[in-house]
Amino acid sequence: MSGCWAECRSITDDITPDAKRYLLTRFWRIAAGYWQPPGALHARLLLVVLVGGVFLQLILQYRMNYWSRDFFDAFGRRDGSALRSQAVLFLVLSGLSIAVAVLIVWARMTTQRGWRTWLTSHLIDRWLANDRIERLEFQVGEDRNPEYRIAEDVRVATDAPVSMAVGQLMAVLSAVIFIGVLWNVGGDLTVEVAGFNMTVPKYMVLTVVLYSAALTLGMMLIGRRMIHVIADKNAAEAEFRSVASNLREHRSAASALLGRPAQHERLSGAFATTIQAWRLLCFQSMRTTIVSTGNTLAAPIIGWVLCAPKYLAGSMSLGEVAQAVAAFVIVQTALNWLVDNYPGLSECLSSVNRVAALLQSLDEMDAKKAPAAADELVSTK
Repeated sequence: MSGCWAECRSITDDITPDAKRYLLTRFWRIAAGYWQPPGALHARLLLVVLVGGVFLQLILQYRMNYWSRDFFDAFGRRDGSALRSQAVLFLVLSGLSIAVAVLIVWARMTTQRGWRTWLTSHLIDRWLANDRIERLEFQVGEDRNPEYRIAEDVRVATDAPVSMAVGQLMAVLSAVIFIGVLWNVGGDLTVEVAGFNMTVPKYMVLTVVLYSAALTLGMMLIGRRMIHVIADKNAAEAEFRSVASNLREHRSAASALLGRPAQHERLSGAFATTIQAWRLLCFQSMRTTIVSTGNTLAAPIIGWVLCAPKYLAGSMSLGEVAQAVAAFVIVQTALNWLVDNYPGLSECLSSVNRVAALLQSLDEMDAKKAPAAADELVSTK
C-alpha cells in the first residue's frame, strides 16, 4: 500500500511550477475555442446575460443595504407606518433579487453545460482518432484511465471556472461598492490613548482590509497543500476505477495470470490508496473549515463592536449601524473570496492539470506520428 501511495503522490509533487503553468496554458488554448468562431455567438450571448445579471444583483444588494438603514431607523423610532412601507419595499426588492438570481443560475449552468459538451466532444474526437485509444500512454506514475479524465475532470474543469469567474466578478464589484458605503457611513473614529485623542481615519475600511488580509494569509498557509491533496485523491480514484475496469474486461487472462487472490490484493490495494487519499483530504478540509467557520461567526460581531463606540456616543443611528455592519460583512466576504473558494479552486486546478496532461499526451502522439508519416512518404517515392 505504501508503494502505491508513494507512486500516487508523485503525480503532483514532481510537477514543477513551469510545468504547471504550461499545463494551464495548454488547457486554456484548447478550452477557449468554445468562445471562438464558428458557433461562438450563443456562448458570448450567455456571457452577456451572466455579467448583466451580476450587475443587476449588485444594484439590488446596494439598495437592500440602504433599506436596512431605513428599516432599523424606523424600528428605533417605533414608527409603524414607516415599518409597513419598508416591509412592502422589502417584498419588492427580495422578489427582484430572487428573479435575478434564478437568471444567473440559468445562464451559468447553460454556459457550463455548453462548454463541457464542446470540450468533451473535442477530446473524444482526438482520443478515438487513428487508434489512439489503444496507443495512448501517460507519464510514469500517472493513472492510465483517460476515460475518467474525459468524464469527470472535464466536468470539474468546465464547471468550476465559470462559477468562480462569476463569484470573483461579484466579489470585486461588491468590495468596490460597499467599501464606499463603509467610507461614508463609518467615517473617522476618535479614541483616547494615554490621555491623547487619536483619530483613526476611515477606521472601518482600514479594519476590514487588515482583517481580510490576515484571514486570507491564514487560509493560504493552512491550505497550502490542498491542491496536492485533491490531485492525489483524484488520481487514486481514477486508478481504482482503472484497476477494477481492467480486471473485469480481461478477467479470463487475469485469472490465469494472477489468480483470484492476487486480483483481490491488487484491487484492495488500489482501494486502500483511495481511502488514504480521502483521509488526508478530510484532515486538510478540517483545517480550512476552522478558518472559514470562524470567520463566518466572527465577522458580524466585529462589525457591531466597531460601530458600538459611535452608536453609544450618539454620532451613529441604529439604522446606520445596521447598514455599516451589513456592508462590513459584504466587504470582508468579497475580500476573502479566496478563503471561501480555496477548496474549490484546488479541485479545479487539479482537474485542469489532468485534462491538460491528456492533451499533452495526445500532442506527443501526433508529434511522433508526423516524422513516421514523412519517412513513409519518402520511402514510397
